[in-house]
Amino acid sequence: MPAKNEDLHGSAPDKSETALLIVDVINDLDFEEADQLLRFIPAMSRKLARLKERAKQAELPVVYVNDNFGRWRSDFRKQIEHCSRGRARELVARLRPDENDYFVLKPKHSGFFSTTLETLLRYLGSRRLIITGIAGNYCVLFTANDAYMRDYELIIPSDCTISNTRRENREAIALMKKYLKADTRTSARIRFPKRRVARP
Repeated sequence: MPAKNEDLHGSAPDKSETALLIVDVINDLDFEEADQLLRFIPAMSRKLARLKERAKQAELPVVYVNDNFGRWRSDFRKQIEHCSRGRARELVARLRPDENDYFVLKPKHSGFFSTTLETLLRYLGSRRLIITGIAGNYCVLFTANDAYMRDYELIIPSDCTISNTRRENREAIALMKKYLKADTRTSARIRFPKRRVARP
């Protein structure tokens, strides 16, 4: 849930048919295959940061869907600080959540499994999800699959998700395009609605 701007009834203040989900980028990369991912992080994180900036300009809600890494007493803010000091500090610095972003901690691969994500999206009124992050062939794929089964329209920008190898990422993107009906255009080709301007 957001760090601020919550109303007294607990409902999300934002309303948007489209939401941007950022999966597992608050990450210390402390696992065996992390060296493979590190090669792709700079390019992906720059593109994802630009996509997030454009989404916020269009007033779309941004939801960080992040693994709790088996720590059942996880505090997301402490997790951010921990990951900011490790080998993923460039990634975390570039994609650090803003105060009005939302976050959901997940215990398994899918962002929907045993989390509040579905409830949050219902409050937001979102039916279209832009899913990005790490890793394309695991947590992004599992989250997208569960979203598809819940009848969400999916956009999975092919340049805003990475896997251990380019081949694995291409295969995951192709699978999501074919079987989950995902729009896999690159992030620069995603068009957002113009920002609403309040009338005087």
